Amino acid sequence: MKLFKNTARTAAGLVLVMTVLCGVIYTAVVTGFGNLLFPKQANGSIIEVDGVKYGSELLAQEFADKDHMWGRVMNLSTTTFQDEEGNYQMYSGPSNLSPESKDFQDIVDARVDMILAANPESTTSKIPVDLVTCSGSGLDPDISVAAARYQVPRIAKNNHLTEEEVNQMIDTCTTKKVLGIFGENTVNVLKVNLMLEGILK
Repeated sequence: MKLFKNTARTAAGLVLVMTVLCGVIYTAVVTGFGNLLFPKQANGSIIEVDGVKYGSELLAQEFADKDHMWGRVMNLSTTTFQDEEGNYQMYSGPSNLSPESKDFQDIVDARVDMILAANPESTTSKIPVDLVTCSGSGLDPDISVAAARYQVPRIAKNNHLTEEEVNQMIDTCTTKKVLGIFGENTVNVLKVNLMLEGILK
């Protein structure tokens, strides 16, 4: 009995010490260093202009009107939450659909029809794959440069801009390959759309 009490006391003490060490001290130190060295990234990479927060550059938003650049397909059936005003909002998530499934093919077919209808002036007949498929998370904020360029004629026409002006915006919002060799060049959709609205320069 005495051995059990000693063991229990030691175990409880260890749990308490590790909770404080790992759950409080470590978290505070890492959060503090993160905010000190990388304040923007540590707080969600929020795009803020003149005190107004427009979203995170790491989290996709859905754009479906012809004035804006479109991102990847978002599966709008997975998560709901209430905003500060009590209105229910819906966000995206992975669909977990197999590329061989009929549901997946139906989504792709519908998206292809939508893309073709919205971009009749596009100079290329081949639709970039990331415009008609979901990302793994369903929340990818970036698209390929090819997917961005595909939409240039529509965006330029509906915003009364030249295609060169839209291409310059795309170039500004393009992230290059890591070290020039890893990954792909990608375009942040939210940043482009904020530039189209005159919010970002």
